[in-house]
Amino acid sequence: MLIQRPAGIASSEITDEQVYLNRRQFIRGAAGAAVGVATGGFALGGGRVAFAEGQDAIPNVTPGPFGTDETLNSFDDITSYNNYYEFGLDKRDPSRNAHTLTTEPWTIKVDGEVAKPADYHLEDLLKGVTLEERVYRLRCVEAWSMVVPWVGFPLSTLIDRFEPTGDAGFVEFTTAMRPSEMPGVRRQVLDWPYVEGLRLDEAMHPLTILVVGLYGKTLLNQNGAPIRLMMPWKYGFKSAKSIVQMRFTREQPRTAWNTSAPQEYGFYANVNPTVDHPRWSQKSERRIGRFFRQETLMFNGYGDQVASLYDGMDLRRFY
Repeated sequence: MLIQRPAGIASSEITDEQVYLNRRQFIRGAAGAAVGVATGGFALGGGRVAFAEGQDAIPNVTPGPFGTDETLNSFDDITSYNNYYEFGLDKRDPSRNAHTLTTEPWTIKVDGEVAKPADYHLEDLLKGVTLEERVYRLRCVEAWSMVVPWVGFPLSTLIDRFEPTGDAGFVEFTTAMRPSEMPGVRRQVLDWPYVEGLRLDEAMHPLTILVVGLYGKTLLNQNGAPIRLMMPWKYGFKSAKSIVQMRFTREQPRTAWNTSAPQEYGFYANVNPTVDHPRWSQKSERRIGRFFRQETLMFNGYGDQVASLYDGMDLRRFY
């Protein structure tokens, strides 16, 4: 079920994850050290703290309004079992290969039907943003799932800043494509670069966030560093990683999987246990780290928040 987490309590305070214990120990040991000693990651919340594995701890994260009563997946689960075909097809390939991606500096091009198109540096986009921990279910179209403590902020925060025109009906997201850093794009698995899209009202929904971290630390490359999309009621492939462009359009964008296999992957891709994938059932899912399968919930359990977005639509047809 979706729950409101008590104010002021982050997952770092309600889970015994060893990574959090290590984080607190490190921060205590690093007290008084100069800001900016890290070699990887980027500045968030006005400070920068060195951390292991090329990450930075993210200070001043506010517990977000949405959570779940389900057990979080471990840091190892979340960072070693990934779909990111730009780095390989096996679930372990991204954790082995994604270290080659350069994430500094990072620029996002904003164009299309907006009043303020520009090439924005990531650090400028993050200025003044309040970062929240959002504990969301993640349901993959392949029928596996996780529960992830993301760190991010509502996408609507940036959309309001860009000032879409009255002609903007959709937002198209493009992922980085760098053959020299991403070995997977040398294979024609998809029509690169990876592109995804949302209807504008979906993009503006309070549950839709841009993610810059997880478990209190900046994202590892295999999870979509330095910034990715997350909508918890949609299958995971909708959540574009390592975003380099946001384009506001009048027409529905052509997206990577919908273009490649339209008979299998729809534009909306809402989690729907009543609509099977042509090659497998979507009625149940395998939670990573557990043996038994569990029932899949309509809209991944977020129906009370998002079902009204699709009033009058045939959810079987508009998969």
